[in-house]
Amino acid sequence: MREKPHSSSSNSAKQTMPSSSENYVHILQSELWAKFQESLGKEVLRASHGHYSYIAVIEKTPVGKYLFVPYGPHLDSQGKLKSAVASLRQSAKTEHAIFVRIEPTLHLSEKSLHQMGAKKSKDIDPAETWVVDFPETREQLLQKLPRRLRGYYNTHEKKGIEIIKSRTPSDIKHLLKLQKQVFKSKNIKTFSEDYLKKELEQDFATLYMAKHRDQIIAAILVFDDAKTRYYMQAASDKSYAKLNANGIITIQAILDAYDKGLRAFDFWGIAPDGASKDHPWAGFTAFKKMFDGRPAHYSGTYDVPVNHFRYLVYKIFRRLNLWLAR
Repeated sequence: MREKPHSSSSNSAKQTMPSSSENYVHILQSELWAKFQESLGKEVLRASHGHYSYIAVIEKTPVGKYLFVPYGPHLDSQGKLKSAVASLRQSAKTEHAIFVRIEPTLHLSEKSLHQMGAKKSKDIDPAETWVVDFPETREQLLQKLPRRLRGYYNTHEKKGIEIIKSRTPSDIKHLLKLQKQVFKSKNIKTFSEDYLKKELEQDFATLYMAKHRDQIIAAILVFDDAKTRYYMQAASDKSYAKLNANGIITIQAILDAYDKGLRAFDFWGIAPDGASKDHPWAGFTAFKKMFDGRPAHYSGTYDVPVNHFRYLVYKIFRRLNLWLAR
């Protein structure tokens, strides 16, 4: 495997990540993510009150601002939701925001969320994902990996496949090119190249690529926090499907995460239980569930209105935008 050097001179992410499981929070509620959002020019609010904490990004729309709390607020129990929401509402009032958008990682009931004044919104981050927990030894981990994909991984060099690990922002063009090929038929939008480059500039991000005869045929972008490696973006060239390049670099990313001392690999989103074969994520889900893991169910995305009239205006504006986009 060839590794390309990281062009950034910033400090290692390990130095800023929590070391104990007691204060572990999801990467989107970490200081790593807060600083990344600030590097994009966004304002970030932080709060910590013992039993709950949150990092809220102030998002701007033509009809007003709102607070977005991705995969948060972080709660130590469901009973702390009321206090966390009350604090967020007060922060929103101070910022003259229309509403607060929350995504608790505890699997809270819809009833309990409605009691907080929350209204279901379209999920921004996946409400369900697939997680591979790492066993004690590397040999045990290898046994959790799909046997068929292990075979491809063990013979990839013989087949002329080179695994490249990169943290050079310009390399993101390879992932984006593959994504556009795959997502066009599924009507899924990609992030902009500038945004993905800025993600790869961060110390928590790494790009894995599979190269075959001078052609990049698969790529995945992963994020790391104190505990978990997240499978954030992925795409591969269908014309090379028989080589299973995506599976090969995914195995490499998992093994590297274990060697780094992380404890889990989060595949970042699967189709909900009972979804049809026509679901846009059906193929991705089938691939992810090949790995010996477990489902993780979150609450999904909910909005807590602060100004109900302006929130109604926002909803109308959003629906109009979606209609125009189609």
